[in-house]
Amino acid sequence: MSPSCPISARRVDANITRMISFQVAVVTSVLIITGYSLLALLLLFDFTVRVSRRPELSLFHLLAKQIIHWWDITPKLCDESPKRFALGLGLFVSFLLVVLSLSGLDAVAAAVGIMLIIAALLETVFDFCLGCKLYYAIQLIKGILNK
Repeated sequence: MSPSCPISARRVDANITRMISFQVAVVTSVLIITGYSLLALLLLFDFTVRVSRRPELSLFHLLAKQIIHWWDITPKLCDESPKRFALGLGLFVSFLLVVLSLSGLDAVAAAVGIMLIIAALLETVFDFCLGCKLYYAIQLIKGILNK
């Protein structure tokens, strides 16, 4: 049984999240290989519009929805709050990638990018969301401290 979210009753399709994670992993890999800073800006833009609840502006979201439709994959709903927390972490990491890439700190940007790739691939391949696990740990700690 997965932990339930005490904050939000909203649900999201985990399949779309996994498709987006795959795209993030691919774009981040190409960024590391090529050093093409515009890819970091693409990641930042995409995370920003998704955090802002504007998925219709997200290229990754639109492509993921289309793939889900083409493959006729049944939605797999999950709690939104942990995924939104993970999305916020992705926004922060993509912001770091932009700053590091534009500053010429390619080795540090690559290290941060590799961490993003690992997190994205864990989500994509194993449906294991690191940000969600951190969210649940924070909620658990808050619950213990509030007793």
